[in-house]
Amino acid sequence: MMPRKGYLVLSLAIVIVMIGPCFYCGAALAIETERTEVVYNLYFGDLHSHTSYSDGTGLHDDAYEMAKTSGASFLAITDHYFPLTEVEWQAMRESADRNTIDGEFIGMAAYEYYLPGINELNVYGSENLAPRSGLAPEAYYQGDRMTDYSYMPWMYDWITQEQGAIGQWNHPSSYGCPLIWDFFQYDYYTETRDAGMSMIECYNWGYRDPSYVKALDAGWHVMPTATEDDHYGDWISPLGIRTVLLAESLTRENLYDAMREGRGYATLDDNLNIRFTLNGEVMGSNLSRPGDAEYVASIEIDDPDGKGDEITMVEIVSDGNETVRCFYPNSDEFTNLDIRLSGDDAPRYFFVRVTTASPLNGDIEGVTAWTAPVWTGN
Repeated sequence: MMPRKGYLVLSLAIVIVMIGPCFYCGAALAIETERTEVVYNLYFGDLHSHTSYSDGTGLHDDAYEMAKTSGASFLAITDHYFPLTEVEWQAMRESADRNTIDGEFIGMAAYEYYLPGINELNVYGSENLAPRSGLAPEAYYQGDRMTDYSYMPWMYDWITQEQGAIGQWNHPSSYGCPLIWDFFQYDYYTETRDAGMSMIECYNWGYRDPSYVKALDAGWHVMPTATEDDHYGDWISPLGIRTVLLAESLTRENLYDAMREGRGYATLDDNLNIRFTLNGEVMGSNLSRPGDAEYVASIEIDDPDGKGDEITMVEIVSDGNETVRCFYPNSDEFTNLDIRLSGDDAPRYFFVRVTTASPLNGDIEGVTAWTAPVWTGN
């Protein structure tokens, strides 16, 4: 499979060079110094799906084959953890390896871990199954609220300490504890746990984007994903729900790196290309430059579907879900390479939200995509 459009990130610079699919942002660069060039391609796939190994339909090889046929670059099979045996887990990993061809398609074996009475997390990148939740420390309560000794921080710590593991919050505000708790409002943050929890579902059988913003405002450095959570043997369905990962090339480790570093975006359109940088740094980056008076954003979006699927609104969103800039292109493409954003009130992050005329192959306008933020360091 050919990689999607890529773009060039020049570190130690506030410029982006446009060459072919790459682009150039004309912000000033005082002195050109030694820099590292990284070309990121856009790879489309799904990070949440099931088979008959848990409560889904079909076999792993069938799922990967259907994903390949659909044109996806990757598929993660995330069968439920609680029914899996060690033999089945090894069979899942072997199927992912068997169906992986670098540069063409990447299979991932992962699992969905149940936090009793709370919700579920996906775990990627680990060779091992996590300990059974029954072996976790007993959940202690203060009134109706679990304390720091509950399953949730215990699992965050396991993911952080497990070599290669990557965590994702699944279908926020769904079942479990009262909805207003929403993973207990993304409490239990530490810098160490932040390194393990890298993603949150922004769309899973419905919009979950308020939880994405809530996690960001709680301090977590996460990227949004859009997943089908398929249980019906229809992997990578024509609805267009995709997670897009930004990686140098199509290998499993490169995709895992993108997931760990939060380089990507969630989209309900299977070919919506989005490139977003802040001060020349790609989505998922941390500028580590608190106190700047101004930031320069660059956005390039295109949808090759054309008429009937126009990009109707592009927003730059900051802390507390505040839209700080808004554009109405009403076109199949949008390019603005020099958007100046105020540093007043010390914004912590900026991300891009895209609305199109026909999300999910429908006939009505709706929010279609959310990028990972770029963090300012404030």
